[in-house]
Amino acid sequence: MRLLSGPSLTFVVVLALALPGCAKVGELKSMKAFKSANQAYQQQDYKKAAQLYEEAIQAAPDTRPAQQSYFFLGNCYDNLYKPSKKGEPDNDALLTKAVDNYLKAAEKLSASDKPEDKKLGKLSLEYLVAAYGPDKLNDPAKAEPVVQKMIQMEPGEPTNYFQLAKIYEDAGAYDEAEKVFQQAKEARPADPAVYMQLAGYYNRQGQFDKTIDALEERAAKEPNNPEAFYTISTYYWDKAYRDFKLKENEKREFVQKGVQAVDHALQIKPDYMEALVYKNLLLRLQANLEKDPSKQQALIKQADQLRDKAQELRKQKAAGVSN
Repeated sequence: MRLLSGPSLTFVVVLALALPGCAKVGELKSMKAFKSANQAYQQQDYKKAAQLYEEAIQAAPDTRPAQQSYFFLGNCYDNLYKPSKKGEPDNDALLTKAVDNYLKAAEKLSASDKPEDKKLGKLSLEYLVAAYGPDKLNDPAKAEPVVQKMIQMEPGEPTNYFQLAKIYEDAGAYDEAEKVFQQAKEARPADPAVYMQLAGYYNRQGQFDKTIDALEERAAKEPNNPEAFYTISTYYWDKAYRDFKLKENEKREFVQKGVQAVDHALQIKPDYMEALVYKNLLLRLQANLEKDPSKQQALIKQADQLRDKAQELRKQKAAGVSN
């Protein structure tokens, strides 16, 4: 092996001493550019911020500021993209850049042990899913594995399941959407939001019985929450009022069940203004279905009293706010 000596050895020694210094200079440049980029980002000057985030990455790509820059850079391009100019090459290229940087941010930050980095990594995935959405790239096939990854990372986070279910629902894969909602319920059985999302899905599918089942499951989880029972009454009123295919006996049944649900809400909270309004509406529906004029007038009188009470509560609330 040939040993270095003289000028060659001197050059190697100088180079070895210089490398740490160069790395430090690059790191300082990256930090400076990152700080300036953040200022521009906060001022919503996304074009200037993007240039500075690019500089932060180029100066020291392996440093933390550079890795965080990938998320903000992606978001700058995302904000610079104009949906109204979709189809124009320069504009569409911005969205492609946004996606590329979101992917890099997710890769570099999601596995970090620092909470701030993990948060940015999670946001990167969420924004990536939005970029693949119908208003932008409209590519649900690419969004699906991203949301699947989000579920794997946070199996107890219900919003991830909701996003995946929406992807399936929008694609017409209704069985898959329902399965994902059920998975969300298994992951968070005590979370009222899961049952509300499931009820909303069934309602969109025209499956009223399953809608009510989900709402009643939610109410069972929150027996002291008047809003849970009030919500059930609103669905019964809407069905009885709007579905002209219902037979008269079906309308009567739904109105009665709606009254029972709203009464439960008012037992818990007697001054529940919204519940008073809906009981008033339900009683008016009941009056329209009533054949006996005296009973009909009694129902309308009761409905008027509830309406007046709700209006008085509304006035009191408004006066309290203004004071």
